[in-house]
Amino acid sequence: MVILARMAKKKKAKNTGNTICLNKRARHEYHIVETLEAGVVLVGWEVKSLRDGRAQLTEGYVTFKDGEAWLSNANMTPLRQASTHYVTEPKRPRKLLMHSRQISNLAFAVEAKGFSCVPLALYWKDERVKCEIALVRGKQQHDKRATEKEKDWNRQKQRVLSTR
Repeated sequence: MVILARMAKKKKAKNTGNTICLNKRARHEYHIVETLEAGVVLVGWEVKSLRDGRAQLTEGYVTFKDGEAWLSNANMTPLRQASTHYVTEPKRPRKLLMHSRQISNLAFAVEAKGFSCVPLALYWKDERVKCEIALVRGKQQHDKRATEKEKDWNRQKQRVLSTR
C-alpha cells in the first residue's frame, strides 16, 4: 500500500526559460552595455494575460524613483474574462524587484553617464515572471546600417556553408 501512494505522487513540471515576449526593436535601436534580470510585481489578471502571450515591450522603458525601479509603458492586454471583473490598466507602471545596489548603479549610470534603461524580454523562470533589462546607449544611423550589413553577411555565410 505504501508503494502505491508513493508512485501516485508526481512532481510538478517547472516552467523554466519560456519566453513570453521580446523587444527586438531595442536591439536594433541601441548598443547594449549591460544586462540584468529583475522580478516583476504583477496582479492576477496580468499573470493570466502573460500566460496567454498578451504582452508588448516595444515602447517600454525603466524609470528610477525613490530607490525603486519601475517598468513603464509596457503593454499587457487584459483577457476578456478578467476585464469584466477588474478595472484594468494595460500600461500601468510595474515595480521591478532587484537588489538596492543594482538599482543605485543603474540609476547613477542613467542620470550621470547618459545611458538609458530598457526591457529586452519577459520570460518564465521557476513559475515566476522575470524581466531582462539592459543598460543601453543609442545607436546612430550609420551604426544601424553596419549592423544590418553584418547580419546579412552572416546569413549568406550560413547559406553557403549549409549547401556544402
